[in-house]
Parts: sequence; structure tokens; C-alpha cells
Amino acid sequence: MSTGPGADSAPAPKPTHDTRDTPDTRGTGRGTFSSLRTRNYRLFFTGAIVSNTGTWMARITQDWLVLSLTGSAAAVGITTALQFLPMLLFGLYGGVIADRYPKRRILLFSQGALGLCGLALAVLTLSGHVQVWHVYLIAFLLGMVTVVDNPARQSFVSEMVGPEQLRNAVSLNSANFQSARLVGPAVAGVLITAVGSGWAFLLNGLSFLAPVTGLLLMRTNELHKAERAPRGKGQLREGLKYVAGRPELIWPIVLVGFIGTFAFNFPIWLTAFADKVFHAGAGTYGLFNTLMAAGSLAGALLSARRGSSRLRMLVGAAALFGVLEIAAALSPSFWLFALLLVPIGMMGLTVNVTANSSVQMATDPVMRGRVMSLYMMVFVGGTPVGAPIVGWITDTYGARVGFATGGAVAVVSAAAIGLILARVGGLRLRLELRSGRPHVRFVPREDAREPLAKAA
Repeated sequence: MSTGPGADSAPAPKPTHDTRDTPDTRGTGRGTFSSLRTRNYRLFFTGAIVSNTGTWMARITQDWLVLSLTGSAAAVGITTALQFLPMLLFGLYGGVIADRYPKRRILLFSQGALGLCGLALAVLTLSGHVQVWHVYLIAFLLGMVTVVDNPARQSFVSEMVGPEQLRNAVSLNSANFQSARLVGPAVAGVLITAVGSGWAFLLNGLSFLAPVTGLLLMRTNELHKAERAPRGKGQLREGLKYVAGRPELIWPIVLVGFIGTFAFNFPIWLTAFADKVFHAGAGTYGLFNTLMAAGSLAGALLSARRGSSRLRMLVGAAALFGVLEIAAALSPSFWLFALLLVPIGMMGLTVNVTANSSVQMATDPVMRGRVMSLYMMVFVGGTPVGAPIVGWITDTYGARVGFATGGAVAVVSAAAIGLILARVGGLRLRLELRSGRPHVRFVPREDAREPLAKAA
């Protein structure tokens, strides 16, 4: 569903009259919902609430439909993989397009196309002709549209709110997505049971009218001017070279790549736990997603209140995320497993927001589309590699082993990237005694590289 100086910057002088909807006050103010003072962002946010709810309804319905048609967790993994395969293959080209053309125009096209894909799957399902290959094909087409939609949507946020409010807006986007996740799965579970999967797909297709309307109602003169990359050769290579030369960009992207590939395969694990471990139906699968969404929403709102994104927070949240996944995999009872999904959602969202905002804030605006396309490519584009592997492990060795494997990858990758960042940033471990208790933390060496040391 995702930067310049953060909220630590000094606030602008207080205006003498109410200018909340004018460009003069964009970037001022603090608080959890401060970026909603901007009219264009309010329109974007409102449209996203509707379409995100429809998207979550469709995701849950799609996973359950594939499981019903095939009886295989691996088939659910293949569907997920096909949806994210285009991001792996073409994601960087989407970033070049986002840097080269007006992002609002791109989003009008992409959001409309996503709605048409949802309507096509609704027609097939309601007519009774849907087969698993139809779902595979539409999942792949959704992925093709997402190649341009994701980097354009991520980088368009800065044009609406400006650099001062960028971190807050990124967090609120995640809160928006997770709020919809609270409602969408529950509604999908009711619709699947009461009237069938096709109606959930139909409502999803129609939901994209909301963001399209919001984009059309925006005041383009109030958007922050963004420098666009001119047409030219070597722009994709230029973006890769830019990221490779900055440790504060490349290592967080590598970390979320490992986690996105192996530790975020919840459609596979939650369908398997609901069906194979607890012998329940679509309602239980919807409950699991709702519990995760509750934790994710809490994590997003907490992230919106924080004024900065620290790499140490990213590494710590990633490690704790993996530990919680392992604990859930080993939980002996239904309710313990269900309750652990709340902190798993919170830590997973914290990883996502912290990585997203820290990468955006460390990137020059003219390169942001390409950098964010690389970020999204490794975060969600690794799913075509990880989902079939995790699905095979889950089918062969059981849901518990599959879930624990994803958690173990998160813990190991967090530990390895944390040590690399500490070494590159010139940090060292310091052991102190506080109130008679040992306290371990990273502190900069005297010759530390300043940008990375500050980010850590």
C-alpha cells in the first residue's frame, strides 16, 4: 500500500490566519495526523481508505479461492509469486517512468487499470467459469500495473506534503493500509460465506473509483514542484550506481529484501494454519488477518509520532519480528497463536515504515522514483523466489516449520546487516552498568563516517 528532513526540523512561524489548505502551511506542525492538514493529501488519503479496503477484501478472497480450487498452499504461493514477479523483472523500469513523467497522471492510469482487473475477476467468478489459471493470469496483470503504480505512489507523497511532513505521511499511508486490513478481511469472510467470492471481487473493482476521483479533484498548483529526470540513456544504471555508493541506502534495502522474500509470506502460512493446523474456515483466516492488521495499525500510528528513522530501530525491529514469528510457529494453542499475530503485525509494520522513510529521506528527490522502485523490487519482488520455496516447505514439512523458517531468516539477516552497518559506520559496542545492570549499545568511533553514524 509507501524523504527529506524529518519532524525534528524547526517549525515555521505561526500564520496569522487559517491557511490549512494552502501551500504556505504544508510541512508545519507536528503530531500523529499533521500531514492531513494538506488538502491534496486528504483527498489521496480518503481515496486510499476505500481502495485499500477493497484490495484487502480481494486478497483474502483470492487466497481462499485458490486454496478452494486446488487444496494446495503451494498454489497460493504461486499466485502470490505471479503477482509480484513483474516487480522483480521490471521494477527498476517503473522507477525510471516515475522519475520521468508526472506522477499524478501515472496514478490516474494505474489506479483505473487495477480497478478493471478486479472487475474482470468478478465477472469470471460470478459467472461460475473461474479456473485457477484465470486467477494466475489476473494476478500477473495486477503485478504489471503495480510496476509503475508503486514507485509513482511512493514518491508522489513528497509532492503532496513536502519534505517536512514526508515521514509522517509515509506512516499515515501505512496506517491507512492497515486500517483497511482490519475491515477488508472481516467483510471478505462474511461475503465468501454468505454470497460467494465474486461479490468481494466486484466491490474491489468498484472501490478504485475513489482514488481516481481524489486525484482528479486535487489542486495541481498546490503540489510541491518536483524535478523530473529528462529522457536519456543509462538512467536505470545511474540509479543502481547511486544506491550502490551509499551504505545508508544499500544495506537497509538488502535487509528488507531478505525479510520480504522469506518472512512476509503470510497468505501461505495463515491459510495453512487456518486449514491444516486448526481445521477452520475462511472466517478464521479473516480473523488472523484482522489481528495482524490491529498490530500493524498500532505500529503505524506509533511510527507517525516518531520524528526520525534510525537504522538501529530497523535492525532491532527486524530481529524481534523474526523471534515473534518463531514463537508463533511453536505456539501450542489456537489463542496463543492468534494473540502473537498482533505484535508480529506491529513489528512487521515498524520494519516497513522505518526502512521506507529512512531510504526516502536519504535520497535526492530527482532519484527518488528509481531508488523506491529498487526498494519495492527487492521488498515485494523477491516474493516470486520466496513464496514457492516457503509454500513447498509448508506443504512438505508442515505450517509450523514453514513459519519458523521465515522467522529464522529474519533473525539471521537482521543480525548480519546490523553488524555490517556497525562496521561500515564506524560503530563499536559499549558495555555499561546502569543501576547495577549491564547495558549494551552501539556508539560511534572517533573516525566514524558521519552520515551513516547519524542514521544509526
